[in-house]
Parts: sequence; structure tokens; C-alpha cells
Amino acid sequence: MERQITIRHRQEELTATIHYPQKEADAGSRRVPLIIICHGFVGSRIGVDRLFVKTARELAQDGHMVIRFDYIGCGESSGSYGSEGLESMIAQTRTVLDYALSCTDVDPQRITLIGHSLGGAVALQTAVRDRRVKNLVLWSAVGYPFNDIVKITGRDVYDTAVQSGAADYLGYSFTPVFFESLAQGQPFQEALKFTGNVLVVHGTSDDIIPVDYAFLYQKVFWIRSEGRCDKEIIFQADHTYSAGPQRELLLKRTRDWLEEQEHIQQEWQHWSI
Repeated sequence: MERQITIRHRQEELTATIHYPQKEADAGSRRVPLIIICHGFVGSRIGVDRLFVKTARELAQDGHMVIRFDYIGCGESSGSYGSEGLESMIAQTRTVLDYALSCTDVDPQRITLIGHSLGGAVALQTAVRDRRVKNLVLWSAVGYPFNDIVKITGRDVYDTAVQSGAADYLGYSFTPVFFESLAQGQPFQEALKFTGNVLVVHGTSDDIIPVDYAFLYQKVFWIRSEGRCDKEIIFQADHTYSAGPQRELLLKRTRDWLEEQEHIQQEWQHWSI
């Protein structure tokens, strides 16, 4: 079952879709694992070629409660995307997490964020600030927010924003505040502070965010004293995994990894008892 909801974030309204698990929780537990999907730059909760819709429905089949939402100014949410920034997106993600945990059947010990592209950097930095997040799945994650996004928009958009106070890109009005917040974001440095488990996925044909970032992320996550990191490089996958075989592999690897985390959690609970 799916339901569209509106989540209040300060003066704005975040439009979200909640997917309820299609199979019952394990015996002895009425609570279900939660997944929140964080979309990328000028994206939406639907995703390119409905990537997030398909993902959420498949994960719901596996027994997860899934929430996908539009950041301020994106999709059907209110507000202006380009006047916000990285810290605002982190705060919005935490607001969605607050809402999700108000649902009595969500297990607070089984929370995962899936972030794509810029949403990967947002998910990571949210997890560092909010210890309620236990697992991370990073799809084609941005590594250097300012450089990566300016490469997408073009340097002229940034220069115009700085000189004029705002600049248009694809109909969105971007302010210097947005770009300044990206410059302050340092995902590779922040990664050291996350203590949970991570899956890093990237495609070899990604011409927007370099596949090299996946290897850098894994190297940083391996340095930590706590938490494991797995990596999946998908041959010929583009930035949005638009081709059928590559998309199926992305979803299969993600579902398998999440199922593995569930087994680890169950074994830990049995051991602790």
C-alpha cells in the first residue's frame, strides 16, 4: 500500500510518498525496518525513469517501510530549491526521519538512508549528525559538492549568482547561499565520523560523477574503527542507471545487501539475548 503525505518543515511543506511493507515483520517483532530515499540535484521523489518509485516498491515487498520525498522547491514540495542549501537539505531529511519514527511500527534500530548523487552527500552528512541512522546506501554519490554541482550547472551560473544575487538553471533560481553551502560540505571528511555499515554503488559509464569516487569512499570508510563498507561497481551503468540490465543489477545488489544487514541485526539480537 502507498500513501501520499505532507510533512511540515518549518514554513514549508514536503510532499512525500510512504510505502508500507508488504510482508509481516519477523516473528517476535512487530516493528519494521525503515528506508528513506534522498534524491539528487534538481530531482524529485520519482527519480529519472521512475527509479525511486521502482526501488521503493521492491523494498516494500521485502518488508521495509519506505519514504521517498521531495526536497523544498523540488517535485511537489513548496518553497524555492535554489535559496536553500546543503544544511537545509540535511535538516529536511531529519524532519522526515522524525515523522517516520512517529509511526509506531518503525524499528528505531533499523534505519537506512539511500542517497543518489547529491542526495548521497546529503544522506551521508545526515547520518553523521543523526545517530538514529544505522546504515547508508550511496548511489553514484557526489564527493565534492561545490565542484561537482558547478560542473553540472556551468561556471557561468555560479558567477551570475554571485554577481546578481540569483541565477537561472533549468527554471530554478539559485542564490549564492546555495553554492556557499555546497562549498562547506566535505563528504569524504565527514565519512570518517559515521559508524554504521555502508554500501557504495557506482557505474563505470557515469559521465556526471566520476566512478573514482566510489573507490575513494570505500577507502575512507575502511579507515574507520567501526562499521563495514561494501562496494559494487556496475559495468556500463550511467549516472541514473537508466538501462534495464544495469538498473536491475543496482536494485538486486541493494536488496541483497539490505537483507544481509537484516540478518546481521537478527543475529546480534539473538546473541544479546
